[in-house]
Amino acid sequence: MFSFIGRSIVQKTITLFFVSVVSFLIIHLAPGEPSQIDPMNPKFTPEMVERFRTQFHLDKPLYVQYVYFYRDLFTGKIVSWKDNQSVLAKIWERFLNSLPLFIVGTLLTWTLSFPVGIRSAIYRGGVYDRSATFFSYLLISIPGFFFAYILIILVVTAFHVPVIGMETYGMGNAPWPNLFMDRIWHLLIPSALGATAGIAVLSRYVRSQMLEVEGQDYVRTAKAKGLPPDQVHYKHALRNALLPFVTMFGLILPGLIGGSVIIESIFSWPGMGRMAYEAILARDYPIILTVNFLSAVLVLAGTFLSDLLYLVVDPRIRL
Repeated sequence: MFSFIGRSIVQKTITLFFVSVVSFLIIHLAPGEPSQIDPMNPKFTPEMVERFRTQFHLDKPLYVQYVYFYRDLFTGKIVSWKDNQSVLAKIWERFLNSLPLFIVGTLLTWTLSFPVGIRSAIYRGGVYDRSATFFSYLLISIPGFFFAYILIILVVTAFHVPVIGMETYGMGNAPWPNLFMDRIWHLLIPSALGATAGIAVLSRYVRSQMLEVEGQDYVRTAKAKGLPPDQVHYKHALRNALLPFVTMFGLILPGLIGGSVIIESIFSWPGMGRMAYEAILARDYPIILTVNFLSAVLVLAGTFLSDLLYLVVDPRIRL
């Protein structure tokens, strides 16, 4: 166990290094650079461009820029090229905004997908299964931005409440119970929208896993012994059908950083995905590379967590 942990940490550290190098090269080898983002601006004189390049080491070779960047990142001194603010502080602020969306969306996805998928597998070919399949493919097929606009129109028309942003304009000085309920209302719509595709996909996967396990010999044996159907489905079949989802659970961690650019943009939610998109448009390399680095860390941490969980839930696995 401990040898696996040590070996895995070394392997993932090496992987993280290569990811950081490749992402740094890709970003910096793209055409143009931040000093050319607005060449027609009369206030952006050649002297200012040169001072900008010197200040952020753009006049140095790429390997020197790489060392400077990660030195500043690990010491917390890295700043945005757009507004000269601390990158880590900006990311932390946006992370706290995206965290509620991630938590609520994940809870909705996982708590609704399993009952729908399990029931579809149990009543395979029935009305419930066909209806669940139809609505799942419908939710997968509808573009997220279109579904978002439909939801906004329906909610605003039916309830006459604003749904854009994190809070209603002018609610900053309201009593905390009113402010809390306002935040919850603004959080619910984008979270539910972000969970729709996940519910549709995950419920189909749960159904297929349950059907695969239901055909195994030990499940047929349990049925032949006359065990109650609920015990067969939920104790024998479901327990083994859950094993592949342990891996998926670890891989949801990158959602903490990525967020949803489309949802955050439509609902004017100041989250991580929207910040990364704006940084790409502004060629704000420090934010782009930092978000990319943190995403890689979360992906590797998620795979490591999945391996450990697999070892716990399935004693047959030897790492």
